[in-house]
Amino acid sequence: MTSIINENYTIHFGSECYPALNAFIAQKKPSTVFILVDENTMEYCYAPFISQLETVAAIEVIEIDAGEEFKNIDTCSGVWNALIELNCDRNSLFISLGGGVVTDLGGFIAATIKRGIDFIHVPTSLLAMVDAAIGGKNGVDLGPLKNQIGLIQTPIMTLVDPSFLSTLPPVQMRNGSIEMFKHGLISDRAYWENMLELDFNFSSDTFESLIYQSIIIKNDVVMSDPFEIDARKSLNYGHTIGHAIESYCMATDAYDELLHGEAVAAGIVIESYLSHLNTGLSEKDLNQVEEFYESLELDLHFSKSDVEQIIGFMAHDKKNVNGEVRFVLLNSIGSYQIDCVVPVAEIRNAFKLYLS
Repeated sequence: MTSIINENYTIHFGSECYPALNAFIAQKKPSTVFILVDENTMEYCYAPFISQLETVAAIEVIEIDAGEEFKNIDTCSGVWNALIELNCDRNSLFISLGGGVVTDLGGFIAATIKRGIDFIHVPTSLLAMVDAAIGGKNGVDLGPLKNQIGLIQTPIMTLVDPSFLSTLPPVQMRNGSIEMFKHGLISDRAYWENMLELDFNFSSDTFESLIYQSIIIKNDVVMSDPFEIDARKSLNYGHTIGHAIESYCMATDAYDELLHGEAVAAGIVIESYLSHLNTGLSEKDLNQVEEFYESLELDLHFSKSDVEQIIGFMAHDKKNVNGEVRFVLLNSIGSYQIDCVVPVAEIRNAFKLYLS
């Protein structure tokens, strides 16, 4: 599959990855190559990655704890200090080898140390391949509030090597696939239906092609609107409520094993109810979304008090304007509206429909 070339960076896929990486390193001649990992990618991904890396530069590995709870400024401070102690300079190269937490946090660290050094993303989870490592959003959480601190800065390149997916358990594959379903909902009915036909068969011969198509969908949206003024907001479908659910669960220890994709899946179905009520999503399309959600077999139940707290967390959504929560809603599968204002009473009603 051919590399996706943008004005500022390139996304390489499969066999294209390592020749491109090594050619860049040979041209740059970095003073030091820093590789950020967490304990999982150190155990499962570092050895196959380093075996492909060709450089005479010093290599320094910095390992962080795995998990969303460590995607914060404290972790950044630890890595910034390590970089300084290891003599990071403006000609250093920073490589983030990991899932969405590692790429989000790593990009933020690299874009801010020494006022910015070159960095490369090597996503090792499905979620990072189709979402976190594409588009240049980098940042960290502020307490339980998702992605409140950060910046938009594209890497030199992103390397999508699907062989890393063999290290993931099925639950992580399903977690990442939810962003792929979302890409179909906002942009391409045929892609959405292809994902439904996949039926979570991640060993299918067509799955790598669907990953590649998902990356193209996200990349095209991002390139049309890099700074999220207009079309890029569509990528937040399901995330206004999904991020609020994540924040609520982080703040209260409710569903402490809840994954990002699982929270977004709940957000997708609830925002689909809002779309049915407000922007014309048909009952047939809504039923498809409901059936998709039911197939995930998640067991998320929220009390009235829980719902009020989740709605409270929505006040911190980055798309809000003048205190108003702004939603992305669907007109139909493949067509959306941005900046939709919905009364709180309707949000509560959508939660009731979800819980029923």
